[in-house]
Amino acid sequence: MFYRIIFSVLFLFFALGVAGQQQGKKPVSIIFDSDIGPDYDDVGAITMLHVMEERGEAKILATVASNQYEGIAAVLNVFNTYFNRPDIPIGVPKGQGVNIKDSQHWTDTILAKYPHKIKYNSDVPEAVEVYRKVLSTQPDHSVTIVTVGFLTNMSNLLNSTSDKYSPLSGKELIKKKVKLLVSMAGKFPSGNEFNVEKDATASKNALEHWPTPIIFSGFEIGEKIKTGLPLIHNSKIKNSPTKDAFRISINISPEDSAGRMSWDETAVFVAVRGYKPYYNVHPGKIKVAVDGSNSWDENAKNQYYLIEKAPPKKMEDLINHLIMQQPKNK
Repeated sequence: MFYRIIFSVLFLFFALGVAGQQQGKKPVSIIFDSDIGPDYDDVGAITMLHVMEERGEAKILATVASNQYEGIAAVLNVFNTYFNRPDIPIGVPKGQGVNIKDSQHWTDTILAKYPHKIKYNSDVPEAVEVYRKVLSTQPDHSVTIVTVGFLTNMSNLLNSTSDKYSPLSGKELIKKKVKLLVSMAGKFPSGNEFNVEKDATASKNALEHWPTPIIFSGFEIGEKIKTGLPLIHNSKIKNSPTKDAFRISINISPEDSAGRMSWDETAVFVAVRGYKPYYNVHPGKIKVAVDGSNSWDENAKNQYYLIEKAPPKKMEDLINHLIMQQPKNK
């Protein structure tokens, strides 16, 4: 028992230490979990991940949907194809979950305009199957999961049982294979936030029982970071689904006249490059109420939320630079 406690403490410090520093030469193995569609900061986030993979900073193991609207699998495939990785595994939750599409209809535009082999959600496996298959093949304590949407898949993965991919339960598989969960979720130290509220039951189950360290990029972090204007005003960038999504949405959203708030991009940035020197972290553990509102338990130590350190403009510039990058062959 004593040795298990010591190992757990050492692993916690290791995971947080790695997350705190910019990553070295070894790419960070990432599973990207997104509700891509209700908002378009997810577009910036998946673009950043692909650019970071081109630079040797990340390795995208899967892009998984936490949303169920018809076409979300195809939307993910559009971006994976555009960045020359059309075969990245994609999964969609097939049971109970959230079904919300974008109000700006940018998804319709990019599906009509850009190539993608996946046409329907039925073309891809269930999300938890993708998680279990991918995780089972990875080295122990090597995977970082980034959630920038609902916690539906995290809850379902926790509740999963042994299958053809692994004899382990979901919780055991997570504990064995996952190093860190970085989640754009919650408002800190307390409040109400969309990603947590929309599937409150899943959020409560996932975040209260998750067995590895979690870093939260809360609503208050991305709210101050406005991105996208340099991208849509860059005349050299043509035939880009990233630019199209931002161009369509910013132009019809008066609240985005200074750029779109960048919640999801911040989570991806921290997952790959670490939180230092731009943020500090506050230890504790999230508490999710039945209605999806959240508070913070100061007495726990295995979870952390970001606290702003550098001016938001610094992160804004970094994100704008990354989302303007195009694939080399484009």
